[in-house]
Amino acid sequence: MRNIDVNEAIDQSPFGRFQWMVVALCGVLLVVDGYDVFVAGTVLPTLISEWELTKPQAGALQAWALFGMMFGALILGSLADRIGRKKGVAISFLLFTSATVMTGFANSPEQFKIFRFIAGLGCGGLMPNAVALMNEYAPKRLRGTMVAIMFSGYSIGGMVAAGLGIGLIPEFGWKPMFFVAAVPLLLFPLVLWKLPESLGFLIRQGKQDKAKRIFAKVAPDTPLTADDRLVFSEKKGVSASVAELFRDGRSLPTLMLWVSFFCCLLLVYLLSSWLPKVLQEAGYAERASLLSLFALNFGGMAGAVAGGWLGDRLGLPKVVVGYFAAAALSIALIGMNPAPAVLFLLVFIAGATTIGTQILLYASVAQLYSLSVRSTGLGWASGVGRIGAIVGPTIGGVLLARELPLGQNFLIFAIPAAIAALAMLVYALRNPGSAHASRPGADAGAAGQLATKA
Repeated sequence: MRNIDVNEAIDQSPFGRFQWMVVALCGVLLVVDGYDVFVAGTVLPTLISEWELTKPQAGALQAWALFGMMFGALILGSLADRIGRKKGVAISFLLFTSATVMTGFANSPEQFKIFRFIAGLGCGGLMPNAVALMNEYAPKRLRGTMVAIMFSGYSIGGMVAAGLGIGLIPEFGWKPMFFVAAVPLLLFPLVLWKLPESLGFLIRQGKQDKAKRIFAKVAPDTPLTADDRLVFSEKKGVSASVAELFRDGRSLPTLMLWVSFFCCLLLVYLLSSWLPKVLQEAGYAERASLLSLFALNFGGMAGAVAGGWLGDRLGLPKVVVGYFAAAALSIALIGMNPAPAVLFLLVFIAGATTIGTQILLYASVAQLYSLSVRSTGLGWASGVGRIGAIVGPTIGGVLLARELPLGQNFLIFAIPAAIAALAMLVYALRNPGSAHASRPGADAGAAGQLATKA
């Protein structure tokens, strides 16, 4: 009888059709997830008008889904450790798609908040479970690439939301934007049928026969006999307290990363929530304002891919500093009321350097901490980022209620990007060795694995 290590076998096997199917399914799930998150920004101007909301009220309305995402990541991510990743993905998917459809029936802000919170629970639970499955079935050499593809699906969902908003909202109002979520429900049987369970979960449950059937598809070059036993090795560091993050000269770098995570997520959700409304008030046509959300997410997808390529050659801290500096400049220039073509270019750059920077920050965490404290480091940095995500739409509503000139609004919006650029500059100077790290793709893969616990 042999003990066959699943991780080692997958790392040594070619990336085949079965793994591509897993990536494709998880990518589609992330497209739907991204749509659910960004659809709120497309309908916000219409909601403000229809329900006569103040801007602070509208900002708080947006924050409910983000509260749900925070709790969903904690509750459903942990639940999947006990019931399996496949069930965790299925529950999360069914939860947020159903709640999104029900949001279209909301007749008051109170009903809207409840449905958006429930949808947020599902969205928050889907990401860590989908990333966990993707990392388990991808060989180590490709995990960074797979993480980038997953994050691209999230941005594609935002582009779909903006594209549909351009066609549906002027003609049919905001409700059909949520009814559209019924279409992905047709994928639910496919998810249950085709998405494999976690091999690690099956092995821990003693379900060797099921695990072997899946393993034969993942690593067909590894022969199995009836007596062979699959084992799943997990290289985990010892549990570390948050105090460990501030030892061995890591105090300042840790704080700088936290500041960067906070500012980055604040900007992502501030722009995705308020950009269409602000541009409409500045005189841009409704279609142009919604198209800006498309440009923002298209930039996010391109920025993530380009950031990984640049980080591989220049070092992650340099690239992240440059990204945040470009974000500050582009966001400030949007307030100059430029021509539509220039506006879309600036919004594209802003998306590339905010949405696209998230994966680079996760990789930076993987570089900073040793294995024994890495999971703790990522969990805390991600948690601080989630606080920024909640603060962004809320503070945006408060600021816009003051009815400042457009240029001043975007100068204020640019401040978090400038702070993040300064924080990452301090980080780079404090950790000169990290500037020459040569494998951000691998670090992104490690960060993606760790994100399953964040």
